[in-house]
Parts: sequence; C-alpha cells; structure tokens
Amino acid sequence: MNRARRWAGLAGLMALLAACTTPRIRPDAGLLNAQDQRERSLLKQADWSLEGRLAISGPSDSGSGSLDWLQQGERFRFTVSAPVSGKTWTLRGDATHAELTGLGNRTPSARDASGLLEHELGWKVPVAELAYWVRGMRAPGQAEMRFRDDGLPAEFQQAGWTIEYRDYAQGHDPVLPRRIFASNGDYKVRLVVQQWEMR
Repeated sequence: MNRARRWAGLAGLMALLAACTTPRIRPDAGLLNAQDQRERSLLKQADWSLEGRLAISGPSDSGSGSLDWLQQGERFRFTVSAPVSGKTWTLRGDATHAELTGLGNRTPSARDASGLLEHELGWKVPVAELAYWVRGMRAPGQAEMRFRDDGLPAEFQQAGWTIEYRDYAQGHDPVLPRRIFASNGDYKVRLVVQQWEMR
C-alpha cells in the first residue's frame, strides 16, 4: 500500500509539471544579453532558500517528498521529507565535502554530493549544477538555450541534462522559476517551488 501511495503521489506531481508547456524560440543577441544580465544579478544573491515538492525517478528507484533547500554561498543544506514513509534525510556540505544524515546510525560522506546521493540512494541528481538551474541560470560550462516568447529561459541543455522551465513565480526580481523538469535519459528530477527567499 505504501508503495502504491508513493507512486500515486509521484504520478500526480509529474502530471502537474507536465500540464504547462511553453513555446521555445532560439536565442538572439538581445535575449542572450538579457540572460547574461539576469545571471549577473542572481550571482550577487549568493544566499537563498526555497521550499517545494521534489520528485526523482530512475531505472532502479524513485521517490518524492517536500524539499527544504538552504544555500549560503557554496554551503548548502538539502532536506527531503517523505510524508508517506515519514522518513527525512539531509544532504549538507560545500564544494569539497558532503555528508548524508537520516539513514539510521550511519552518516556517509564523500567529496562529491552527487556521487554520494547516487551511491546511497540510487538517485542521480547533479547537485552543483542544480543550484544554478533551479534559479534559471546556466551552470559553468557549455550550454544550449531556448527562450519563451516573454524572454525568460524555456530550456537549457547542459552536462547531458535537459532542463525545462514550465512556469515562473511572480514577485521576484529577477523572476525565478516555479516548475522545473530536468532529465538525463531514464533519470528525471522534477521540482515545484512553493516559496523562494533571496537574501
């Protein structure tokens, strides 16, 4: 029953994210300049947090729950709470170290947060890049972009991932994403942001 309820919750979140699609237009100089300015402004806001709903799926496992993400420069705390199982785990660290708590008596650690999540949970989540993507920014490195007709990013392709922006939150300057869908083959990360706070 718990597995069925978990899958039902995941399916509902996937349907919500899929409900909104936007046109994609190729970038021109004006759109790219506006995106550069937007990213420079966001980089100045190094401390931020969000609350929302997260769903992750892959070939061997999946899960969903509420997400509480606190970012302070390179330091992060990424907490996921699954309402069905009642379990909560927290990934915290910085650019050179990460540790995972909430797995019983163990507190595994590693130099790389993404590798730690994949080893312990079977979840493929590009943590360092996601800190950029979740704000509608390109992570460092080569990226291809498409824009919505209002000039906001509609899609990035970077580091083997496709990141789609299905909706944006209002009341922030620059505007911040509300629904993000990232995929890399069979691996998918879906996020609905319910609250942003920029510091």
